[in-house]
Amino acid sequence: MSGARRLAGLRAALIDLDGTLVDTIGDFEVALGRTLGELGLPAVGREFIARTVGQGSEHLIRHTLAEAGGDPAGQYEAAWALYQRHYRDINGRHADVFPGVAEGLAGLRAAGWPLVCLTNKPTAFARDLLATKGLAHTFAHCFGGDAFERRKPDPLPLLRACQALGTAPAETLMVGDSRNDVQAARGAGCPVVLVRHGYNHGEPAESAGADWVIDRLDDLLAELPARAG
Repeated sequence: MSGARRLAGLRAALIDLDGTLVDTIGDFEVALGRTLGELGLPAVGREFIARTVGQGSEHLIRHTLAEAGGDPAGQYEAAWALYQRHYRDINGRHADVFPGVAEGLAGLRAAGWPLVCLTNKPTAFARDLLATKGLAHTFAHCFGGDAFERRKPDPLPLLRACQALGTAPAETLMVGDSRNDVQAARGAGCPVVLVRHGYNHGEPAESAGADWVIDRLDDLLAELPARAG
């Protein structure tokens, strides 16, 4: 199937944040390292973090405590409070926008596509990160993992985001980096594309079952149907 046919009939996009727009492993590494240090626990490695991010802060903290030899039940509340403070302090300082993201967002907007940032990161952290990296102005909405009753891979956030845009799921592209995005998109009825540079729980993007995989966000621009006139 050609790129033009892939995007024909689509008119909006929901775009994940961590691993899709911004490489945030450095932020996670610093915030988790400081949190674990205050709890008297050893730091965890970047590969573990890359495998674990993407399902919300609660999931990340519980699994990090277990990985570091802590008590996921007994130390969770303390770790949560410490992590929120440390992450707020360093949000975006150790993160980099992936190549092609700014160009891709600008090109989609120029093509008339409204965009939503749809992430499992807490909404406040997501909005601050987008602002820090100069990306906030490209999005009509930003919905984090605490915006709705359920988070990805549940389809509910995608359905609510489509409602906010006034678009049908079938005409709204989900752009992500992991099987969570694919599962959510399938449940919602959205087509889905993954970027190859993301995390996907340590597995190749091709293994997640997306409609197709791209190297960079701006690869989508070559596949946009020509605009009339």
